[in-house]
Amino acid sequence: MGPVDISLVQLLSAYVFVVILMLILKARKIPREKDVLMASLRMTIQLVLAGFVLSYILENPTPFYTILAVIVMEAFAIYNVYRRAKLSLPKNVKMRLEFFIAISVSSGTLLSLFYFLYVVVRISPWFDPRYVVPLAGMIIGNSMTGVSLGVKSLSESILSQKPLVEAALMLGARPKDATKYFSDKAFDSAILPTINSMIGMGIVFLPGMMTGQILSGTSPITAIKYQIAIMLGILGGVTISVSVFLMLGYRAFFNKEDQLII
Repeated sequence: MGPVDISLVQLLSAYVFVVILMLILKARKIPREKDVLMASLRMTIQLVLAGFVLSYILENPTPFYTILAVIVMEAFAIYNVYRRAKLSLPKNVKMRLEFFIAISVSSGTLLSLFYFLYVVVRISPWFDPRYVVPLAGMIIGNSMTGVSLGVKSLSESILSQKPLVEAALMLGARPKDATKYFSDKAFDSAILPTINSMIGMGIVFLPGMMTGQILSGTSPITAIKYQIAIMLGILGGVTISVSVFLMLGYRAFFNKEDQLII
């Protein structure tokens, strides 16, 4: 038996949950109705467009389309990290921080993706979009969240503990040593959501990719093997991306003379 298709009417009926949420928000006088409406609308439009684009790419598999899709996902991920940061920093610090974000997200996700596709899964041909595009989306999306948390934690810690950092510098500490505690704290904050997700997986909830495979008729055992592998790939992407950012990110707050410039 193949997957059960969902008609347009059935799909529209699922939006009743949005209506319920908006009614509850209104009853509780929480001004979030506009946010919920915009989130639902954006999700729908983005997924519909993604569906058409993916259908075209899968029907016309070429290295160009696959690479272009990955580049677009990387660009949007980096942009979203910029947008989520929302930090009041000097322009030169912000520009350097954005540069380090771009390096960390792209390097961490691509290294993890290449290893996963060509060592773990061993796809052929190497550009097969049926594997590359969805797996890249999961690794890039989770790494984006991890780096966002790392940026926020590191920046806020240095800003709020500026006197402590300056005192360490005056005592002879290098910038890397003066900010090590904040970097460790940022790393912990960044990887925690991924670890928590791994802890609850399989007992508390079934992940979306695994559920989708089972609904499409794939053997649960095969779906489980893929899910374990992709979660480890996601863990690798988050770990490498956040590590690269924290190795570079603290430098944005110091000049060439190792002076704090915020």
